[in-house]
Amino acid sequence: MKIHWDDRGETPVPKPLYVTLKKAALAALKECFELDDIKKLQYEVSISFVTDEEIKELNNTYRGLDKPTDVLSFPSMESPDTKKGKAPFSIGDIVISTQTAARQAQEYAHSEERELAFLTVHGVLHLLGLDHEASANDEKIMNELQEKILNELGILR
Repeated sequence: MKIHWDDRGETPVPKPLYVTLKKAALAALKECFELDDIKKLQYEVSISFVTDEEIKELNNTYRGLDKPTDVLSFPSMESPDTKKGKAPFSIGDIVISTQTAARQAQEYAHSEERELAFLTVHGVLHLLGLDHEASANDEKIMNELQEKILNELGILR
């Protein structure tokens, strides 16, 4: 899996944390596709870290909500080219507000690492079509998957 990183947040995300976030994204893909061999995952995703101001603008433009949020996901509209086989398939873009993530980490009394990993998993699950806002059952499924993935990675509350 290839991740394109773009850090435009108020405080830069420490580069060593990218390893944890990549593991979280891979685990979400593996869980959804039920693949045993992570090397088979020829996917790419873009993850951008932004300010509250930037994510507020995006949230207003794309969701009609004039307020900051923690994470937005923009699924790719492409279809994988099965003829090429080797070319990575873009599943989309994830945008995370590092300011909101820092506030939520304090609010939930856990580390910023855990919050960013959670938001990464949450974003990937949205890219793959899961939506906690669709129904109570979908919310339950998504919450269970997120906790399972983070627990398996040892990223605990």
